[in-house]
Amino acid sequence: MQNRVLPLSKLQTDPKGEMLVFGEENQGGFFWSLLWTLDGAEADPTVWFREYDEPAIAEQEPLNGFLIQFSLYEASMGAEYRAVSHSLTGGQVDRLAEELLPVPLLPFWPGAPTRFYVAPGLVLHVSDEGGDNGFSAWAGASHRSALAPLADVPVEWDRFDG
Repeated sequence: MQNRVLPLSKLQTDPKGEMLVFGEENQGGFFWSLLWTLDGAEADPTVWFREYDEPAIAEQEPLNGFLIQFSLYEASMGAEYRAVSHSLTGGQVDRLAEELLPVPLLPFWPGAPTRFYVAPGLVLHVSDEGGDNGFSAWAGASHRSALAPLADVPVEWDRFDG
């Protein structure tokens, strides 16, 4: 598992005691939290992303949308069959996404805004790495045949299990 949502018994406040930490990166470099308040819980609160030494940044989707994105991200990262490429152009990303359905949510993860695309048995996430780095794409599939829509796209794959 790349990242995880913490079980209720492991919830804790952030180092400043302002946020309730509910998710973390597997190496401990960053976490997701909700504003810690004694008032009644908000129905669909803002999710805050924080690297330990940096100020918190609001995720674009509130908790309901964030949890969908989190699940899609983990599904693509943890799949048995994968296709991975780095330093893609916008045109290459458009070609990769042509045969897939875009997930209608705002970008996930403030550090590298990430969009999701899906097809039967396939989740693709595309991250904007910013500047000259372009985009990276990571597809996870339940079966190698689900990667077929990506096979003919002119992309240099770092890994392609299809």
